[in-house]
Amino acid sequence: MTGAAALEPGNESLTLIEKLVGFDTTSHKPNLELIEFVRDYLSDLSVDSVLVEDETRNKANLFATAGPEGEAGILLSGHTDVVTVKGQDWHSDPFRVTRREDRLHGRGTADMKSFIAVILALLPEFLKRGLKTPLHLALSYDEEIGCVGVRRLLDHHISGLEVKPMACIVGEPTEMKVVTSHKGKRSWRCHARGHECHSALAPSGVNAVEVAAELVTHLRRTSRRFQDEGPFDPAFDPPHTTVHTGTIAGGTVLNIVPRDCTFDYEIRHLPGEDAGAIQAELEAFAGDCLLPTMHAVDQEAGFRFEETSDFPGLNTPTDAAVTEIAKTLSGANATSKASFGTEAGLFSRAGIPAVVCGPGSIQQAHRPNEFITLEQVSLCEAFMRRLADRICQP
Repeated sequence: MTGAAALEPGNESLTLIEKLVGFDTTSHKPNLELIEFVRDYLSDLSVDSVLVEDETRNKANLFATAGPEGEAGILLSGHTDVVTVKGQDWHSDPFRVTRREDRLHGRGTADMKSFIAVILALLPEFLKRGLKTPLHLALSYDEEIGCVGVRRLLDHHISGLEVKPMACIVGEPTEMKVVTSHKGKRSWRCHARGHECHSALAPSGVNAVEVAAELVTHLRRTSRRFQDEGPFDPAFDPPHTTVHTGTIAGGTVLNIVPRDCTFDYEIRHLPGEDAGAIQAELEAFAGDCLLPTMHAVDQEAGFRFEETSDFPGLNTPTDAAVTEIAKTLSGANATSKASFGTEAGLFSRAGIPAVVCGPGSIQQAHRPNEFITLEQVSLCEAFMRRLADRICQP
C-alpha cells in the first residue's frame, strides 16, 4: 500500500459522500430531498435532469445526460435508498459520516452513495474537458426492496429514448472489480389458511402453522438438494442456487388451533436457472400432499401464493464491449461473478449491456457501522478519470 496521502480522495468527493449519507433515504421513506439536491447540483453545471416519480410522488428516479445529444453514451447507475438501521448496534450516527483512520462510516457509504458522490464530484472535470460521447446518470429509488424504482425509470423514460445508452455500469460495491454475472432473485409470500378449533380438539381442525411448516420444510429440502447436487458454478459464492425462508407468523393464542399463517421466502438462482420451476414444485407438493387432508376438514382451507419481488440474473459475456470498457477503466484483466443481485439484470433485459463495478465491499453492506475505505474512493476516482480520458476531448 502506498502512503496515506496518495490514497486520500479529493475534498469534493468526501464532501459529497457526507452530504448524500446525511439524507435518510431508508427504503420506507421518501428520497425526494436527495434527488432534488442532485437535480439542483446538476442544474448549476447546466446539466438538465428528468425526474420519474412513483405513484405517491414521494419518491423519484433521476435521469440526466451530459454532453452531445442524440448519440449513444455511457450510463452510470446507482440507487439512492438504503436499508434500515433499526435494531443494529451502531457506534456513531449512521446518517452522519464518521471518519476513523482510513474508513468512512455511515449508512450507504459502501452501498452505494460513495459511487454517486464520486460521479458528481468529478462531473465538472468531464464538462471542462468537453464530452465527445454522452455521459448518462441514472439514480433510482427502492432498489433494496426489489429493484422497484428502476423498472419505472426504464418503462417511462429510458425505453422512449431515441438513442439508448450503449453500455451501463452499475456502481454496487465490488471493490472496483468488474462483475459480469450475478444471480437472479424471486420471492414469494405464502398465506396458509386452516380451520380454527379448541386445541383440546386439535384433530378436528386444520393447523395453519403446522401445514405452513411442512412447506417450509419442503423448501429446506429443496435448498439442501441444490447444495448437494447443484448445478454448480464455482465462480459464485455459494456456487449454487439457494432457497431461504426469512419470516413466519401465525396463530393467536396457544389453546386455539391457528387458522392463519404467513411466511416469506426467496430463491436466489444461478443465471439460466428457472426459479418458476422451483415454485411450481412447491405448489405441487402443497396440492398433492397437504390439500386433500386439509379439505377433508374444511373446503376453504388452503394456500395462497403471492410473488413479492422478481429481478433477473445478469450474464454479460466476458468479451462484450461493456466488459472490455469496464476492464480498461478499472485496470483489471479478469472479471468475476456475484451472488447478490443488482439493477444490472434489468438494464440488460431492456437491451442495454451492463456490468457491475463500484467502490466498497459488499461485506460491509447492510451491516451496523457500514464503511468504505479511502482507498476504495480513490480507486473509484481513478476509474472515472480514465472514463474521462475515453469519452472527453483530448
